[in-house]
Amino acid sequence: MNELNEHAEFLSDAELSEAAKQQRHLTERIAHASSPFREIVTQINHVLVGQSHLVDRMLIGLLTGGHLLIEGVPGLAKTTAVASLAKAINTGFQRLQFTPDLLPADLIGTQVYRPQDQTFVVQKGPIFSNLVLADEINRAPAKVQSALLEAMQEHQVTIGSETFPLPEPFLVMATQNPVEQEGTYALPEAQTDRFMLKVIVDYPNREEELLILRRMGKTGTKLEVDAVASPEDILAARTLLDEIRVDEKVEGYIVDLVMATRRPKAYGLELDGLIQFGGSPRATINLTLAARAAAFLAGRAYVLPTDVRSIALDVLRHRVMITYEAEAEDLTSESIVQQILDHIPAP
Repeated sequence: MNELNEHAEFLSDAELSEAAKQQRHLTERIAHASSPFREIVTQINHVLVGQSHLVDRMLIGLLTGGHLLIEGVPGLAKTTAVASLAKAINTGFQRLQFTPDLLPADLIGTQVYRPQDQTFVVQKGPIFSNLVLADEINRAPAKVQSALLEAMQEHQVTIGSETFPLPEPFLVMATQNPVEQEGTYALPEAQTDRFMLKVIVDYPNREEELLILRRMGKTGTKLEVDAVASPEDILAARTLLDEIRVDEKVEGYIVDLVMATRRPKAYGLELDGLIQFGGSPRATINLTLAARAAAFLAGRAYVLPTDVRSIALDVLRHRVMITYEAEAEDLTSESIVQQILDHIPAP
């Protein structure tokens, strides 16, 4: 839905001409600013087979500054995808292997005493990077998870009495294994809500598996990724997101989707007793930002309902907590969100 066409009948010819000119100019700027992202995808595809959904969500996270929780069994190239993204934009990258004995200081840094001048100096931790891969985040204890919380939400870290800003762009991409639960610490709701998107990584299909075999089934195979973008390109693209138009009807659609997770009965959904609590206002904000980013990557200056629908499952699946009754009926938060998407009509 093009907002300009939607309200054309209320505009004079001069106003319509000026609005069309502004939208055309914005579209041209978006096309120019989004070209590095297309180059990034090309470079990642030199290394990664399939996983286009994951790559698209990583770019949306980069554009919006929203963090990703990536869930999938081992061996699906989650780490490779994040490392390839860092190389393609020529920026800092740190991989942190989360373990039960990890301490907050191992993540954010600490104060080190220097006996020669009898002072404490700050030794910054690996969190001070642009792209941070928190591998198997649910293996770290609660203290480490809460230390990561401030960094993700505030983009700053407190060490002792000093607060240090994190470099921009800053993005945390955390992975977790859905199968093996022994020795893990479930992420609390406050932590999962800080992730803009929860992305489920699935197995490749047969054709993709054959391509993986032919590309990687040799000893010594090493595929390289060229740097085709810079952090400045990412930050420049972010400034355009707020200019992408969201029509009132699309805004209403976003609000209805989130409200339906809280009060399903008001929307004619038979989900009584199945939802413990739904999406917070942060879900509404994130869904809007992610839809804007999806429109940007498509080269458009306005958001379509299909942009909202395409990203809604990844934004909402970890924000809808189900009850024991729902579990007894073999329902999941994902299936409930899908019911809501199927029921609420798009404008």
